[in-house]
Amino acid sequence: MPDFFIVGHHKSGTTALYEMLRAHPQIFMPSVKEPRFFDHDLHALGATGRPQRTLSEYLALFDGAAPGQRLGEASPSYLRSRVAASAIAEMAPRARCIAILREPASFVRSLHSQLVQEHVETELDLARAFAGERRERGGQTVNRYSDHVHYVEQLRRFEDAFPREQLLVLIYDDFRSDNDATVRRVLRFLGVDEDARIEAREANRSVALRSPRLDRLVRRAYGPSGAGSRAARNAVRALAPERLRTRFLPALRRRLVYREQEPFDPELEARLRERFSGEVHALSEYLGRDLESLWGYR
Repeated sequence: MPDFFIVGHHKSGTTALYEMLRAHPQIFMPSVKEPRFFDHDLHALGATGRPQRTLSEYLALFDGAAPGQRLGEASPSYLRSRVAASAIAEMAPRARCIAILREPASFVRSLHSQLVQEHVETELDLARAFAGERRERGGQTVNRYSDHVHYVEQLRRFEDAFPREQLLVLIYDDFRSDNDATVRRVLRFLGVDEDARIEAREANRSVALRSPRLDRLVRRAYGPSGAGSRAARNAVRALAPERLRTRFLPALRRRLVYREQEPFDPELEARLRERFSGEVHALSEYLGRDLESLWGYR
């Protein structure tokens, strides 16, 4: 079983941390970034991604590890799950867990952009998407965005399942402003060489989707095997040399499909901050850190 887990949250630097840690010579993390083996309660809710269904399938992800390496995985859905913490503790009681938390309004905005890109969210306007977030899934009422922002409740589930010294809570702002110091803090927490040279990474930068329809067309013509029209992909391969396909076309696709995010609407941001002010206050008290000042909630 893994020695450590990056348990969340989405859009809070988990992918960048995963990429940096798997570059450490004393750490092995599988190429599948989100195995999602322990979040059984979210599978019925239609959460994105393909979870590993069997224990043998899950453990096979770590077959490539060298002797002595620390094994880890990153499934940001574990923090939102109501069962993952206890399920992990049952099978890996000595495991260490890492959570990264982000200011709620910017988190919701970034999550909305990601869900639009994945064609999970069909409403391009964030205000309308957030207002209509409630829906029925698997016989339960869920909130697509605000259900993520129960930070203290989520942390307590892990604190109830593990000794406090096995849980590391990071703040996204620290990871962004002093990446080197934050990553070295993680390495100390995991008990590996903190002086190993690891290149800083930026992953899954938030962008806006120009047109969902255009994105679907491009995916069909230039998607991976099995995604969309095989005939369209074969035509692209026939007309474009390999070097052009591997270098130029991906960049052209990004320019055609994506654009920079527009500035956050101040009125909407203020409404979201008001909505989540109680969570920020509770988290400040729970962690003993003035996040209300750091995140501009005072």
